[in-house]
Amino acid sequence: MTAVPPDSTDRDLVALYLARRDEAAFRALYRRHTPRLCALIIRLGGGRDPDLEDLVQEAWLRAAEALAGFRWDSALSTWLAGIAINRWRERRRSRARAARLEEASAAAGTLAPRESGAEPDSDPVEAIDVGRAVARLPDGFREVLVLHDVFGHTHEEVARLLGIEPGTSKSQLARARQAARRLLGAPGGGSQ
Repeated sequence: MTAVPPDSTDRDLVALYLARRDEAAFRALYRRHTPRLCALIIRLGGGRDPDLEDLVQEAWLRAAEALAGFRWDSALSTWLAGIAINRWRERRRSRARAARLEEASAAAGTLAPRESGAEPDSDPVEAIDVGRAVARLPDGFREVLVLHDVFGHTHEEVARLLGIEPGTSKSQLARARQAARRLLGAPGGGSQ
């Protein structure tokens, strides 16, 4: 393991890691990008993802395996965000499938009916902050809003990360902002 100069760029660290499987270079990349990946997954999950650490670790494992093929068409942080988003979506789909199977089993009588463990609706009198409003947005709205407004990605980057068209990103963002304003009771929230 070699010492990594503190002013090393992502490209320098990746080259060092790929050339020698240098642990210090990988750790520097990890320390540099993990806080942003954690923040992204927290926001995508609406602030309630119990598997945050697992998702980040899985994203890094996939990134490490694919790093040699990274073409530098975008910033490393954008590429890592794409991997984290894909991992988060895979986990969400897996959970949805498991929930459907459980419900089907319960309906067939093989399991006791599920107890209502749903979170209680928030008190309408309680003030709703922006974080809660974003968490309540549908996944597609929340993804675009978080990537564009919170993490500063362009519509083209958002489109590439989510596998949609830039125009879809723009319209989803407009709808997401309107829905968030409506949840916050702000002017311009309108009704759909």
